[in-house]
Amino acid sequence: MINRFISDLKKYSKYIAYATKSQLKTEVTGSYLSWIWLFLNPICFMLIYTFIAIIVFKSKIEYFPVFVFIGITTWNFFQGTVSSAVSLVRANRDTVIKVYVPKFVLLITKMSVNTVKFLISFSLVIICMAIYQIPLSWNVLYFIPIYMGLYLITFGVASIFMHFGVFVEDLKNLVPIVLRMLFYMSGVFFPIAERVPAPYNKILLDYNPIAAVIAFFRDSLLYQTTPNLLLLSIWIILGVVLSLIGIKTIYKYENTYVKVMK
Repeated sequence: MINRFISDLKKYSKYIAYATKSQLKTEVTGSYLSWIWLFLNPICFMLIYTFIAIIVFKSKIEYFPVFVFIGITTWNFFQGTVSSAVSLVRANRDTVIKVYVPKFVLLITKMSVNTVKFLISFSLVIICMAIYQIPLSWNVLYFIPIYMGLYLITFGVASIFMHFGVFVEDLKNLVPIVLRMLFYMSGVFFPIAERVPAPYNKILLDYNPIAAVIAFFRDSLLYQTTPNLLLLSIWIILGVVLSLIGIKTIYKYENTYVKVMK
C-alpha cells in the first residue's frame, strides 16, 4: 500500500502542481486586487480578532496580534482542509467518473492550496514579530516538525472524512458544527493554560491536537522555548497512523465512489 501510494504520488505530482495553481488562480480571478487577497485575508482576520480582544474584552496578552495570528493560521489550515474534504469527491464528480485519479490526489491538491496560504500567513507572522522586535532563537527550527505533525493529523482526519462523506451526505452539515466546537476548544485567540481552569486545560492541551499544535508554534516562535517534544512526537505518530488508515480506506473503496456518483 505504501509503495503504491508513493508511486501514485510521483505519477500525479505534475497534476497536483497544476491543479493547485489553477485553484489558487480561480480564487482570485475577477477581483481587482487579485493575488494580494491571499495576504489581505489573513491580515483582516487578525485585525478583527485583535480589535475584539483588546478593545472589547481588554485582553492583556503580550504581542496579541502575533499570538492570535499564529492561532488563526494554524486553525485555518486544519479547518479549511477538513471542512472541504467531506464533499471533495462529490465536488469533483466529473473527474471521479470520467478518468481515474487516485482519490487522495484530490485531497493533497486541496492541502497544497491551503499550504500556500499557510506559508503566506506565517511569513506575515515573521514580519509582525520583526515589527514588535520579538527575538528569534534556534527554537524556530521546531517549525518544521510541528508543521509535519499538523499536516499528518490534518491529512489523516480529512481522508477519513472524505471517505465517509461520499456515503453520508449529512456529514457536510455535521462537520461544521463539530469544527466550530473544536475552534473554541483550541485556544485560537486565548491561552488555554492560563484561561481554562485545571485540570481541563491540561486535558485540552494533551488530547486536542490542534490546541497542542497551536501551543507548540507559539512556544517555538513567540516565547523562544522548546515545545513539548514527547507530546509532539506522539501526535506525529498518531498522524501517521490516521493517514495510513485513510489511505488504505480510500484505496479499498475508491471504485465504489464511482458507482455512488452515477
